[in-house]
Amino acid sequence: MEIVLASNNRGKLEELRALLNGTAIDCIPQSDRGVPEVAETGLSFVENAIIKARHASHFTGLPAIADDSGIEVDELNGAPGIRSARYAGDSASDADNTAKLLLGLSTTETDNRQARFRCEVVFVRHELDASPVICSGTWVGRIAETPRGENGFGYDPVFLVGNGQKSAAELSAEEKNRISHRGQALAQLVVRLKELGIGSSLGALQSGRKKI
Repeated sequence: MEIVLASNNRGKLEELRALLNGTAIDCIPQSDRGVPEVAETGLSFVENAIIKARHASHFTGLPAIADDSGIEVDELNGAPGIRSARYAGDSASDADNTAKLLLGLSTTETDNRQARFRCEVVFVRHELDASPVICSGTWVGRIAETPRGENGFGYDPVFLVGNGQKSAAELSAEEKNRISHRGQALAQLVVRLKELGIGSSLGALQSGRKKI
């Protein structure tokens, strides 16, 4: 079954494809179908994910999966939040956003740098789907003082996981997909799609995943 991924972020596409590997779903990026960008005008992650999913489905006529995610830092009152991808400006790079985050925490002690990644994944059967499938994931950690690691994307190099010995950018793709916010949300989505009878091999992914 062909489903469009409502994202042009190569890192997200690679993660989502890896998480759906072994299913009967053939995910194609929206750029393959010439889908233009849409303004993310929602006030929450789930609102933005729904906007993106409906937009991609409208232009392609296909079912769509979209995610919206970001990082929330307690010391910054939950910022960057839904502005995570544009924290340092609409054209900011990952490095720009990370630099602004670290600057905002420059005087914050290690014990007060708690943070969490949040992810909302949405599946719509068509543009006007009145009952989108919505799945959520949260990944708790804290912010490092300097970037570490070469893997991942976004804020991964400054997000310390578990006991703080590794950043998300120091994990392998397989390790990250087992425990990340997006991995959690996708695991839930796989179950929901299976329940809806979408994708005859969906069980293959769920049976091979670590329970979270």
